[in-house]
Amino acid sequence: MSTASPTDIARRAITLLDLTELGDEATPDDVAALCARAVGRYGNVAAVCVWPRHVSMAARLLAGKGVRIATVVNFPAGDDAIDDVVELTGEALADGADEIDLVLPYKAFLSGDRATAEAMIQAVRGAVPAPQRLKVILETGELMAADTIRAASEMAVRLGADFIKTSTGKTPRSASPQATEVMLEVIRSAGRPVGLKPSGGIRTLADATEYLEQADRIMGAGWATPATFRFGASGLLTALEAELDGDAAAGPTSKPGSY
Repeated sequence: MSTASPTDIARRAITLLDLTELGDEATPDDVAALCARAVGRYGNVAAVCVWPRHVSMAARLLAGKGVRIATVVNFPAGDDAIDDVVELTGEALADGADEIDLVLPYKAFLSGDRATAEAMIQAVRGAVPAPQRLKVILETGELMAADTIRAASEMAVRLGADFIKTSTGKTPRSASPQATEVMLEVIRSAGRPVGLKPSGGIRTLADATEYLEQADRIMGAGWATPATFRFGASGLLTALEAELDGDAAAGPTSKPGSY
Protein backbone atom coordinates (compact mmCIF):
# COMPACT_ATOMS: atom_id res chain seq x y z
CA MET A 1 0.00 0.00 0.00
CA SER A 2 1.40 3.37 -1.01
CA THR A 3 2.25 5.91 1.65
CA ALA A 4 1.98 8.74 -0.88
CA SER A 5 -0.84 11.23 -0.39
CA PRO A 6 -3.69 11.42 -2.92
CA THR A 7 -2.34 14.75 -4.14
CA ASP A 8 1.13 13.29 -4.66
CA ILE A 9 -0.36 10.43 -6.64
CA ALA A 10 -2.48 12.82 -8.70
CA ARG A 11 0.56 14.95 -9.59
CA ARG A 12 2.53 11.83 -10.51
CA ALA A 13 -0.29 10.41 -12.63
CA ILE A 14 -0.68 13.59 -14.67
CA THR A 15 2.90 13.27 -15.89
CA LEU A 16 2.15 9.67 -16.98
CA LEU A 17 -1.01 10.41 -18.93
CA ASP A 18 -1.57 9.88 -22.65
CA LEU A 19 -4.50 12.28 -22.93
CA THR A 20 -6.71 10.73 -25.57
CA GLU A 21 -9.26 11.84 -28.17
CA LEU A 22 -10.25 8.85 -30.27
CA GLY A 23 -13.96 9.49 -30.53
CA ASP A 24 -15.31 8.24 -33.85
CA GLU A 25 -16.49 11.75 -34.74
CA ALA A 26 -13.56 13.66 -33.23
CA THR A 27 -13.17 17.07 -34.88
CA PRO A 28 -10.28 19.53 -35.16
CA ASP A 29 -11.97 21.60 -32.45
CA ASP A 30 -11.93 18.58 -30.17
CA VAL A 31 -8.22 18.11 -30.82
CA ALA A 32 -7.50 21.78 -30.17
CA ALA A 33 -9.29 21.51 -26.82
CA LEU A 34 -7.35 18.35 -26.00
CA CYS A 35 -4.01 19.99 -26.77
CA ALA A 36 -4.92 23.00 -24.64
CA ARG A 37 -5.65 20.70 -21.70
CA ALA A 38 -2.40 18.80 -22.20
CA VAL A 39 -0.44 21.80 -20.95
CA GLY A 40 -2.28 22.25 -17.67
CA ARG A 41 -2.10 24.18 -14.46
CA TYR A 42 -0.56 21.19 -12.66
CA GLY A 43 1.96 20.35 -15.35
CA ASN A 44 2.04 18.70 -18.72
CA VAL A 45 0.79 15.26 -19.61
CA ALA A 46 3.25 12.83 -21.21
CA ALA A 47 1.49 12.73 -24.59
CA VAL A 48 -1.70 13.27 -26.48
CA CYS A 49 -3.13 10.37 -28.48
CA VAL A 50 -5.19 11.27 -31.54
CA TRP A 51 -6.33 9.80 -34.85
CA PRO A 52 -3.72 9.85 -37.63
CA ARG A 53 -5.71 12.54 -39.44
CA HIS A 54 -5.13 14.88 -36.49
CA VAL A 55 -1.42 14.25 -35.91
CA SER A 56 -0.12 17.22 -37.88
CA MET A 57 -2.48 19.59 -36.07
CA ALA A 58 -1.55 18.25 -32.64
CA ALA A 59 2.14 18.43 -33.48
CA ARG A 60 1.77 22.04 -34.53
CA LEU A 61 -0.23 23.07 -31.46
CA LEU A 62 2.16 21.35 -29.03
CA ALA A 63 5.46 22.20 -30.70
CA GLY A 64 8.06 23.04 -28.07
CA LYS A 65 5.77 22.10 -25.16
CA GLY A 66 7.44 18.82 -24.26
CA VAL A 67 4.28 16.80 -24.92
CA ARG A 68 4.70 13.80 -27.22
CA ILE A 69 2.29 13.01 -30.05
CA ALA A 70 0.87 9.49 -30.19
CA THR A 71 -1.47 7.98 -32.75
CA VAL A 72 -3.13 4.65 -33.51
CA VAL A 73 -2.85 2.23 -36.43
CA ASN A 74 -4.66 -1.02 -37.25
CA PHE A 75 -7.23 0.53 -34.94
CA PRO A 76 -9.56 -0.52 -33.45
CA ALA A 77 -10.40 -3.91 -34.97
CA GLY A 78 -6.84 -5.09 -35.56
CA ASP A 79 -7.51 -6.61 -38.97
CA ASP A 80 -6.23 -4.08 -41.53
CA ALA A 81 -3.81 -5.13 -44.26
CA ILE A 82 -0.16 -4.96 -43.24
CA ASP A 83 0.85 -2.78 -46.18
CA ASP A 84 -1.91 -0.28 -45.36
CA VAL A 85 -0.85 -0.14 -41.71
CA VAL A 86 2.80 0.40 -42.61
CA GLU A 87 1.84 3.17 -45.03
CA LEU A 88 -0.32 4.91 -42.43
CA THR A 89 2.47 4.57 -39.88
CA GLY A 90 4.93 6.28 -42.21
CA GLU A 91 2.50 9.11 -42.92
CA ALA A 92 1.85 9.63 -39.20
CA LEU A 93 5.56 9.79 -38.42
CA ALA A 94 6.09 12.26 -41.26
CA ASP A 95 3.27 14.38 -39.82
CA GLY A 96 5.00 14.57 -36.45
CA ALA A 97 3.98 11.47 -34.46
CA ASP A 98 6.44 10.41 -31.78
CA GLU A 99 4.66 7.21 -30.82
CA ILE A 100 2.67 4.61 -32.75
CA ASP A 101 0.06 2.56 -30.88
CA LEU A 102 -0.45 -0.57 -32.99
CA VAL A 103 -3.36 -2.94 -32.41
CA LEU A 104 -2.20 -6.55 -32.35
CA PRO A 105 -4.18 -8.66 -34.85
CA TYR A 106 -5.78 -10.20 -31.78
CA LYS A 107 -8.50 -12.11 -33.61
CA ALA A 108 -5.88 -13.89 -35.69
CA PHE A 109 -3.82 -14.46 -32.55
CA LEU A 110 -6.80 -15.99 -30.75
CA SER A 111 -7.55 -18.26 -33.71
CA GLY A 112 -4.04 -19.67 -33.52
CA ASP A 113 -2.67 -17.66 -36.45
CA ARG A 114 0.38 -16.35 -34.65
CA ALA A 115 2.23 -15.80 -37.95
CA THR A 116 -0.12 -12.98 -39.01
CA ALA A 117 0.23 -11.27 -35.64
CA GLU A 118 4.01 -11.59 -35.75
CA ALA A 119 4.21 -10.28 -39.31
CA MET A 120 2.21 -7.18 -38.40
CA ILE A 121 4.39 -6.31 -35.42
CA GLN A 122 7.60 -6.95 -37.34
CA ALA A 123 6.50 -4.79 -40.27
CA VAL A 124 5.44 -1.84 -38.15
CA ARG A 125 8.48 -2.15 -35.89
CA GLY A 126 10.59 -1.84 -39.03
CA ALA A 127 8.75 1.37 -39.94
CA VAL A 128 9.19 3.02 -36.51
CA PRO A 129 12.82 4.00 -35.97
CA ALA A 130 14.22 5.14 -32.64
CA PRO A 131 13.65 7.49 -30.91
CA GLN A 132 10.02 7.07 -31.98
CA ARG A 133 8.27 4.44 -29.89
CA LEU A 134 6.09 1.49 -30.78
CA LYS A 135 3.33 0.50 -28.37
CA VAL A 136 1.53 -2.77 -29.11
CA ILE A 137 -2.12 -2.90 -28.01
CA LEU A 138 -2.93 -6.46 -26.97
CA GLU A 139 -6.69 -6.00 -26.43
CA THR A 140 -6.49 -7.97 -23.21
CA GLY A 141 -10.25 -7.88 -22.62
CA GLU A 142 -10.66 -10.04 -25.70
CA LEU A 143 -7.64 -12.27 -25.03
CA MET A 144 -9.01 -12.75 -21.50
CA ALA A 145 -7.06 -15.79 -20.25
CA ALA A 146 -3.85 -15.06 -18.34
CA ASP A 147 -1.87 -17.56 -20.40
CA THR A 148 -3.06 -15.94 -23.63
CA ILE A 149 -2.20 -12.45 -22.37
CA ARG A 150 1.22 -13.71 -21.33
CA ALA A 151 1.86 -15.26 -24.74
CA ALA A 152 0.82 -12.09 -26.57
CA SER A 153 2.93 -9.95 -24.24
CA GLU A 154 5.97 -12.15 -24.72
CA MET A 155 5.56 -12.07 -28.50
CA ALA A 156 5.26 -8.28 -28.62
CA VAL A 157 8.31 -7.85 -26.40
CA ARG A 158 10.33 -10.37 -28.40
CA LEU A 159 9.52 -8.51 -31.62
CA GLY A 160 10.68 -5.17 -30.28
CA ALA A 161 7.72 -3.38 -28.71
CA ASP A 162 8.76 -0.38 -26.60
CA PHE A 163 5.50 -0.61 -24.65
CA ILE A 164 2.74 -3.16 -24.30
CA LYS A 165 -0.72 -1.68 -23.88
CA THR A 166 -3.88 -3.31 -22.63
CA SER A 167 -6.72 -2.05 -24.77
CA THR A 168 -8.22 0.11 -27.47
CA GLY A 169 -11.06 1.22 -25.22
CA LYS A 170 -13.43 0.18 -28.00
CA THR A 171 -14.40 -3.26 -26.68
CA PRO A 172 -16.66 -4.20 -23.75
CA ARG A 173 -13.71 -5.14 -21.51
CA SER A 174 -10.71 -2.83 -21.25
CA ALA A 175 -7.82 -2.59 -18.80
CA SER A 176 -7.82 -4.74 -15.68
CA PRO A 177 -5.30 -5.21 -12.87
CA GLN A 178 -5.39 -8.94 -13.59
CA ALA A 179 -4.13 -8.31 -17.13
CA THR A 180 -1.50 -5.76 -16.14
CA GLU A 181 -0.18 -8.12 -13.44
CA VAL A 182 0.69 -10.61 -16.16
CA MET A 183 2.07 -7.92 -18.47
CA LEU A 184 4.32 -6.52 -15.75
CA GLU A 185 5.66 -9.98 -14.99
CA VAL A 186 6.64 -10.31 -18.66
CA ILE A 187 8.21 -6.83 -18.63
CA ARG A 188 10.19 -7.67 -15.50
CA SER A 189 11.68 -10.68 -17.29
CA ALA A 190 12.28 -8.91 -20.60
CA GLY A 191 15.98 -8.20 -20.16
CA ARG A 192 15.58 -4.72 -21.67
CA PRO A 193 13.46 -1.64 -20.94
CA VAL A 194 9.81 -2.14 -21.90
CA GLY A 195 6.92 0.05 -20.79
CA LEU A 196 3.32 -0.63 -19.76
CA LYS A 197 0.24 1.32 -20.83
CA PRO A 198 -3.04 0.49 -19.07
CA SER A 199 -5.78 1.96 -21.24
CA GLY A 200 -9.55 2.01 -21.27
CA GLY A 201 -11.91 2.49 -18.34
CA ILE A 202 -9.38 4.30 -16.12
CA ARG A 203 -11.33 7.29 -14.87
CA THR A 204 -10.67 7.95 -11.19
CA LEU A 205 -7.81 8.69 -8.83
CA ALA A 206 -8.52 5.33 -7.18
CA ASP A 207 -8.08 3.59 -10.54
CA ALA A 208 -4.76 5.34 -11.14
CA THR A 209 -3.58 4.56 -7.61
CA GLU A 210 -4.29 0.85 -8.02
CA TYR A 211 -2.22 0.57 -11.20
CA LEU A 212 0.65 2.65 -9.85
CA GLU A 213 0.82 0.65 -6.62
CA GLN A 214 0.87 -2.54 -8.68
CA ALA A 215 3.73 -1.24 -10.84
CA ASP A 216 5.67 -0.14 -7.76
CA ARG A 217 5.17 -3.55 -6.17
CA ILE A 218 6.28 -5.59 -9.17
CA MET A 219 8.88 -3.32 -10.78
CA GLY A 220 10.08 -1.30 -7.80
CA ALA A 221 9.31 2.17 -6.50
CA GLY A 222 10.19 4.82 -9.02
CA TRP A 223 10.11 2.52 -12.06
CA ALA A 224 6.93 4.10 -13.42
CA THR A 225 8.08 7.21 -15.29
CA PRO A 226 6.88 8.63 -18.62
CA ALA A 227 9.56 6.51 -20.31
CA THR A 228 8.13 3.27 -18.88
CA PHE A 229 4.50 3.81 -17.88
CA ARG A 230 1.48 5.57 -19.37
CA PHE A 231 -2.21 5.80 -18.65
CA GLY A 232 -4.34 5.89 -21.79
CA ALA A 233 -7.43 7.88 -20.85
CA SER A 234 -9.69 10.75 -21.81
CA GLY A 235 -11.46 11.46 -18.53
CA LEU A 236 -8.78 10.73 -15.95
CA LEU A 237 -7.22 14.18 -16.13
CA THR A 238 -10.48 15.73 -14.90
CA ALA A 239 -10.43 13.55 -11.79
CA LEU A 240 -6.76 14.24 -11.09
CA GLU A 241 -7.21 17.99 -11.45
CA ALA A 242 -10.27 17.87 -9.19
CA GLU A 243 -8.17 16.24 -6.45
CA LEU A 244 -5.50 18.93 -6.79
CA ASP A 245 -8.06 21.74 -7.01
CA GLY A 246 -9.58 20.53 -3.76
CA ASP A 247 -6.18 20.41 -2.10
CA ALA A 248 -5.40 23.95 -3.26
CA ALA A 249 -8.76 25.21 -2.00
CA ALA A 250 -8.12 23.63 1.40
CA GLY A 251 -5.01 25.71 1.87
CA PRO A 252 -2.02 24.64 3.95
CA THR A 253 -4.07 22.51 6.36
CA SER A 254 -4.18 18.88 5.31
CA LYS A 255 -7.54 17.48 4.26
CA PRO A 256 -8.90 14.48 6.13
CA GLY A 257 -7.55 11.32 4.51
CA SER A 258 -4.79 13.10 2.63
CA TYR A 259 -2.00 11.41 4.52
